Amino acid sequence: MDGARPSQIMGSVGDLYHHFLEAVDQAAISSAAWRGLGEKDKADEAAVEAMRRTFDNVPFDGRVAIGEGERDEAPMLYIGEEIGSMVGVVGAPQIDIAVDPLECTNNCASNSPNSIAVLAAAPRGTLLHAPDCYMDKIAGGPELVGHISLDGDVAYNLEQTAAVLDKAVSEVRVVALDRERHTQLFKEIRASGAQLELMGDGDVSGAIWAARKDGPFDLLMGIGAAPEGVISAAAIRGLGGVFEGRLVFRSPEEEARAENMVGDDLTRLWEAHDLCKSENAIFAASGVCDGYLPAAILGETHTTTFGEIIDVESGTVRKIETTRHI
Repeated sequence: MDGARPSQIMGSVGDLYHHFLEAVDQAAISSAAWRGLGEKDKADEAAVEAMRRTFDNVPFDGRVAIGEGERDEAPMLYIGEEIGSMVGVVGAPQIDIAVDPLECTNNCASNSPNSIAVLAAAPRGTLLHAPDCYMDKIAGGPELVGHISLDGDVAYNLEQTAAVLDKAVSEVRVVALDRERHTQLFKEIRASGAQLELMGDGDVSGAIWAARKDGPFDLLMGIGAAPEGVISAAAIRGLGGVFEGRLVFRSPEEEARAENMVGDDLTRLWEAHDLCKSENAIFAASGVCDGYLPAAILGETHTTTFGEIIDVESGTVRKIETTRHI
């Protein structure tokens, strides 16, 4: 659905929305050149470098608040990295981003559905600043706000969803990442009789689909990457849905880094408005492979990208098709 331009309603972040769209579009174009070639690392590197080059020309004082990688872990846009052409300039818009230049690297390598370039942007200090750890997540549509929570068990959330949506538990559709760590989760979902769909990668797409009234799922459940959780939270704030997350650590070192960045409240339940504290925020994505968004088209004389902007404050969703001549 179209609405007012983000720059009319979002101040400094919205003034730059076309730059953020360009960043995800360029990442999508560069990584799409590696579709189906079995080279996920090269596809990821292409996306990262394309996004970084775009940010080099954007008039803002930017910082990667959370992303996939830390300093010296090339080719990542590392957590804490300064980006933009006005870093340190007095009066420049100070903006944080949560970013995944190529969500679903495996899917790009195999040319499978739902690979996207994606980010969320908001004023400095309003996106969770944390290491690249895991996050336990639950997401659903606007009707489920106040009715589902990570503080409830699987059976509780399925029963609540069924009651609110006026359907049987057997009709509730749940999406989760296909991971060994979810063995118990899968058992509980299947024991309830609910419908379970497994995704190889791509829980940003899964979370947003669950939050949309016309989406293919009612719930997203399970553990995925924390950066994607923050990105999903920003999008779902704009959609009016529910998102909750709780950090999960794979090592004592990771937990120590999180304590240094987040504080000692590492077990807290983060709601969408905790992960993205400002309404002055946007979500931007561009399709690499068909699925959540159409795939980037790479022609001999032109490229065509299919992007999406979600404005958190207004709740508007804009689909933007862009053709660029080579």
